[in-house]
Amino acid sequence: MLNLDAFKQTIKMRDGTEVLVRAMEAVDASVVLDFFRELPEDDRLFLRADVTKPEVVDRLVRGASDGTAYTLLAFLDDKVIGNATLYRNLFGWQTHVATLRVAVAHPCQHKGLGTLFGRLLIRMAINLGLDKVVAEAVDNQISAKRALEKLGFHQEAILKGHVKDINGTRRDLIIMSNEVAHIWETMERMVADFSPHSG
Repeated sequence: MLNLDAFKQTIKMRDGTEVLVRAMEAVDASVVLDFFRELPEDDRLFLRADVTKPEVVDRLVRGASDGTAYTLLAFLDDKVIGNATLYRNLFGWQTHVATLRVAVAHPCQHKGLGTLFGRLLIRMAINLGLDKVVAEAVDNQISAKRALEKLGFHQEAILKGHVKDINGTRRDLIIMSNEVAHIWETMERMVADFSPHSG
């Protein structure tokens, strides 16, 4: 069983704001729901389910206990400002692969929180003994693609016209991946970007 308490920490974003990062708990369901409902619709389109529905958030809560999804939250005071989830399959030919998805509130974007989330989810994957982590980005999500590359991800495939944005425009979906065995060096370089304290 993965020790999620090991991921609890207080960090400083690039603007100096301190936020608490910890694993999602059952009592967080309502504030997580509020967070997702406040995200612009365009930001919610890349998530794997309609996270504005309580039953979907409840599944996220159960994910850690059944081993299918591990979710970290970032709190500013008592408000959720970021969500990051590592999804994995427990059966079939992809049990060695995990998928990460990260969502950050607009006022807190471009402050290093998404990169920190990515680093923590990669460490989760390593602790779980997984071989590969996969992430997706739409062709116009330039900053997300650059953040993934900074974490050591590389472009593995492009699915042409695979997704539609909020306006119905078809866009290319970029599949990016990283072999977990090569990530430790990248993680060490990322340490300098943040100032962790005991949480």
